[in-house]
Amino acid sequence: MSTTDARPVWAGKPSVPTRVIKAIVLIVVAVVVLFPFLVVVSTSLASQADLTANGGFMILPDSFTFEAYRAILSGGVVTKAVLVSVFVTVVGTTLSLICTTLAAYGLTRRDSFGHRPILTFFLLTFLFTPGIIPSYLMVKQLGLIDNVWALILPSAISAFNLVIVRGFFMGIPEELLDAARIDGAGEWRIFATIVVPLSRAVLAVVGLFYAVGYWNAFFNAMLYLNDTTRWPLQLVVRTYVLQGNPILDASGDAGSQPPTQAVQMAVAVLALLPIAMIFPFLQRNFTKGVLTGAIKG
Repeated sequence: MSTTDARPVWAGKPSVPTRVIKAIVLIVVAVVVLFPFLVVVSTSLASQADLTANGGFMILPDSFTFEAYRAILSGGVVTKAVLVSVFVTVVGTTLSLICTTLAAYGLTRRDSFGHRPILTFFLLTFLFTPGIIPSYLMVKQLGLIDNVWALILPSAISAFNLVIVRGFFMGIPEELLDAARIDGAGEWRIFATIVVPLSRAVLAVVGLFYAVGYWNAFFNAMLYLNDTTRWPLQLVVRTYVLQGNPILDASGDAGSQPPTQAVQMAVAVLALLPIAMIFPFLQRNFTKGVLTGAIKG
C-alpha cells in the first residue's frame, strides 16, 4: 500500500464536488452575515425620500447623503460618546495588557512569593463572580460613580486572558531565560526584551479581546454613570437607537435635519466600524495566539 493510500480520509485532498459545496456554503454564510450590515450602512446613507419609498430600510439607496453622519458628529451627544468610548478602549486596553502580562509573568515564576495562592485566587474567579450589588458598593466606596474610570478599573484583568498569556509564557524555553540571567539580565530586562517580543501574537489576540470588551461594554456605564455627557457610545446606541429616544436636538427647521432612521443607523455604524476595521489586521495572529496560549503550559 502506498503512502498516499495510507493517509486518513481527513488528510487527503478533497474532491471537486466537496470543494464546490464548501464554496457555496461559505458564500451563503458570507451573504447572511454581510446583508444586515449592508442594510444598516445603506439606510444611514439614504435620504428621506428613499426611506419613505422603501418602508424605512434600504438595500441600495438611489442617492447617497452623509447628512446623518454630519449631524451626529457635529458636537452633540454622539460625538462626546465616541470620545468617551475611544478613551475607555485605548486606556483600558493598555492598562489591562500591562496588568495581565505582569501578573502572568509573575505567575510563571514558581519561586515567586505567593505563587500558588495568587494563581488559585485568579482561577476561583472562573467559578465565583461578584454580584451586581457588591460590585456597585465597591465602585461607590472608591468614589468612581459618574467617573469614566468605573468602566476601566473593575474589569482591568480578565482571568481568562491571564490564563492564556500565562500558558504562552510557560511555553518559552527556560534555557533562553537562564542564558539571559547568566549574561547579567534581571527579571525586568528579561520580561521587556525577551518575553514580550516573543509574545506579540498572543498579546495581539488578548489586546483584541480587551478592546472589544471595552468598546462594546454598556452595562457598567448604565450602573455607574448617571451623567449622560459621560456615556460611552454603546449606551447611547442602546438608549437612542433601541429605545427610540431622539438623538438630535429637536429645535430648528425639521426639514433641515436628516431622517431619524438614518441617524439611528449611522450611530450603529459608528459603534461597529472601529472593531471591524481593526480585526483584519490582527486575524493572522488570532489562531496562533489562542491555540499556543491554551495548549502550552
